[in-house]
Parts: sequence; C-alpha cells; structure tokens
Amino acid sequence: MTPSSPVISPAHLRGPSRESDVSRRRRRARSRREHSSPEQLLLGRYVDREGHDREVIARTGAAGSTLVVDRDGATGEDPRLVAHIGADEAAGNAALVCSRYLQDAARGDGGCRALTAEDRTLVPFDDPHELDATLLDTSAAQPVDRRGFAYSLELVPSAMSIPELRWCRRGSCQAPGCEPVSVREAIASLESYEPVRALTLRSLSLHGHGGAVSTTILRAELARVHESPIVLNRRLREVVLATVERQQLSMSEIALRCGRVKRDRKGNESGETSWLARRVGLLPEGGHDTPTPWIHSDVLALIARHGLGVSPREVELC
Repeated sequence: MTPSSPVISPAHLRGPSRESDVSRRRRRARSRREHSSPEQLLLGRYVDREGHDREVIARTGAAGSTLVVDRDGATGEDPRLVAHIGADEAAGNAALVCSRYLQDAARGDGGCRALTAEDRTLVPFDDPHELDATLLDTSAAQPVDRRGFAYSLELVPSAMSIPELRWCRRGSCQAPGCEPVSVREAIASLESYEPVRALTLRSLSLHGHGGAVSTTILRAELARVHESPIVLNRRLREVVLATVERQQLSMSEIALRCGRVKRDRKGNESGETSWLARRVGLLPEGGHDTPTPWIHSDVLALIARHGLGVSPREVELC
C-alpha cells in the first residue's frame, strides 16, 4: 500500500499519461460523490497493493461524532472503519488519524475492519473493554522487549495546541533515543498484548475526556488492534514446536494436513515446511529480514484444527 499526500493525485505519482475513458468515468464519479453530501470530507488518497485507488473520508456519525472511513476511490464501495472520533474531540483529529493510518499502512502495519450499519448509530467511547481497565494489573509500566527497548506512555508534541498521548520506545544502550510507536508496534515488539493493552485502557480512562490531552490517535490504534483479524502468532509457534518435540510429528506433516503440498522432480509429495515456518514466525517473509509476529486468524485456525488437531483458542494469545 503506497500512501500519498491528500493534495496530490495518485495519477501524478505514476507519471504523465493519456487519461482513459475508464479513468475519466471514475474521476467524474468521485467528483459527484465528493460534492453530493456536505456531511463527507475527503482526507486523503492512496493506491493499494492491487493498484486500486482508495480514499479516506470523514463522515458524520451519531451524536455529532465523526467516522473516518477507508473506501474504494472509484465506486465508494468496500468501506472500512479507520476510527470513530467523539464530538468533543478537536476538529483536526480526523486528519491526524488519516495521516497516521496512511503511514502505518505503508509499512504494512495494522488494518481495519469493514464498516457496519451499527457504526453509524453508535456513540464512540462506549467501550466494554474499558469497564475492567482499572482492575487490570499494570504494575509493569515500562515493559522491555528482547532487544532491550523499553516502552512507556508519554505526552508528545502534536499538530494541535495540546500534547497527545502516545506509546514511545526508548533505546537500549546500543541505540539510545526515544520515538513514538503505535500500539500495534509495541505489542508486536513485546509479542504480547499485555501490559500494553491494559496500560492503554487505563490511560484512556484517565485522560480520554479531560480536553487537556489528545487521545484520538491512541484510541484509534487500540480499536484497530481489538478489531483486526491479524493476531499474534507466539502461542501458536510454541504449540507447534512443543508438538514436534513431544509427538515426533514433523513440520512437514503439519503442513501436509493444512493442504500445503510440494512435489520433488520424481513427484514425491511432502509438506511445505517453509510456509508453516513463515506463518508461525520462525522464518521471515519474502523481502523481510525478520520473522513476522502476526498471523491471520483464519490461517491460525487452519493450522490449529487441521495441522495440530486442537481448538484455535488453545493457540491464540488473549
């Protein structure tokens, strides 16, 4: 996914070319949509990995709230919820969320779920996850990852007159310094949802409605983690390795059970072990230097049920 500035058309990025009839029709359709509803505001555009033009808009939600939506740039279809911003938030927060969303998407970080009819009637921040936030153990206020980087919630400068609350990564002795990171980045580095999730919920309950600190980005990042079908693969990796050691079941056999088959020159079949190793975070994906800590929940369920013969709940971190 390649983000572009909201004021620069993706066509300009691809270089000059003669506009086709299809492009003209799409442009006219987009223009009609943008001017047909005063309740919608275009925030930015980008081109996804399949080469389709997409756009991010802000539209009016329930009780004066704002829905930030990613949708097909030509048809307006396939809407996805990026963030739901409360009526008491600053007017420029939708643009800030869009900018951060495009930056994260360019790195392949995160995702968003499909927009539902219920989203248009819900009031934001009525989050059931927040009910038990103050009961959670948040004693580890600065968790540290395996590389020695520490993570903490801090106030950082923003484009508004008030600071924003963000997760920050502080460098190890080999790489000193501090940089803001997303909730998803912090979770990925620690390969654990906690205590990042609990600390985030507690901070949102303390600062979310005071007006002196912006929590829009932090809240949107946490919502995307909760709603994304992409989950951590650490527990699945541990179970796969334990199963291989305990039951003397090879990774090739597990891959075969999942339908991932490869054949040698003589036609002999075996399991595609590299596919399994990439899914569980033992080998890096193509073009990457390190294994990914993430896996799609559907693939996790496939490996659990067919490859290991267990319930997906037994191999998914909570």
